[in-house]
Amino acid sequence: MIAILTTFPLGAEQTYAEQGFDHFYNLEYDQALANFKKAAAQDPEAPGPRNHIAQTLLYREMYRNGSLESELVSGSNPFLRRQKLNPSPEVHKEFHEEIQKVLDITNARLARKPDDTDALYNRGVAYGLRANYNFLVHKAWRESLRDATAARKDENRVTELDPSNYDAQLIEGVHDYIVGSLPWAWRMLGFLVGFHGDKERGLTTLAEVARKGKHNKIDAEVLLCALYRRERRPKQALPLLEDLVRRFPRNSLLLFEEAQMYSDLGNEARAVAAVEKVAEMKRKGLPGFADIPWEKINFQFGNIQFWYNDLDRALESMKRVTASGNELDLNTGVLAWMRMGQIYDLTKRRKQAVEAYKRAVNFAPEAEAAKESRGYLSSPYHRQAGKRSGADSKGT
Repeated sequence: MIAILTTFPLGAEQTYAEQGFDHFYNLEYDQALANFKKAAAQDPEAPGPRNHIAQTLLYREMYRNGSLESELVSGSNPFLRRQKLNPSPEVHKEFHEEIQKVLDITNARLARKPDDTDALYNRGVAYGLRANYNFLVHKAWRESLRDATAARKDENRVTELDPSNYDAQLIEGVHDYIVGSLPWAWRMLGFLVGFHGDKERGLTTLAEVARKGKHNKIDAEVLLCALYRRERRPKQALPLLEDLVRRFPRNSLLLFEEAQMYSDLGNEARAVAAVEKVAEMKRKGLPGFADIPWEKINFQFGNIQFWYNDLDRALESMKRVTASGNELDLNTGVLAWMRMGQIYDLTKRRKQAVEAYKRAVNFAPEAEAAKESRGYLSSPYHRQAGKRSGADSKGT
């Protein structure tokens, strides 16, 4: 879910793959990986399962360090400022081996038949996944955009050859949105020449994939949820999100996102109810929820309380997060410390606020919240005038 912000296209070739996707969208990445590897073993020359393996490796790393949560649930970080991932050497090696296998298979097929749409499609997927990896792991922006542009060219060719292939339009929509979101100077890079980007066109394309896509309907819905939130359009996102919650009942991030959507819409009761649902399912030990850290749940409660000016309760929630003896993921930890600083500023306790901001900076120095906290060290946090705090869709 939420890289250069994309879940790139997936297919559903075989039963193992179908089972893998169910696990994948329910955040059960180890089980998904096992199923995708079985699918690859059944047909070693099929590029699709190998792309699924690579994607699962990447998304498992994102989930472990909180990047998926910051992408989907916050929906607010700029594209060129992402926290680096730090995968193990084994994961790094396996990811690149799978991508290279896909490129070898598809390039060989395209050498024999240049208009092989399946090969073009899967090569585009591989380029897209490598773009995500380069961006998130190496912070190699130019290399990432170059691969993303190569992916776009392959998928453009697919839709030229087969206009009814809406799945291939997923990358086109994402690429349009991303390039349309970049600063002018970045758009002047040579490999982006000819791709002007258009955020609204990108959203329209993704909505078309969500309606008509065969394999990528779910990916498009997930992307639209994140992008509509980024564009401050929660009313358009909510129906898609509710559909995803029904489809993937073990995905806790979707319920956290639902809470933020209702908060953005000014519905505090529905926002709290969504987090309460997560807490209740954790207490019952239900699949997908038993292992969610209480720190994440308390943070979500505290975040809603913060935006609705229930500052005393918000502070208690954030204290429960930061006082935990458990290891916090970077996203939850840095945001909790920053929120504490903001609460202290709003309640005129500047000394405590400064200490909390320092803890945020030390917790995850490269995170966007750490950079924001550095600013508050010299200038206290204030609410934006004229905004209802509950409806302020800042989200993080």
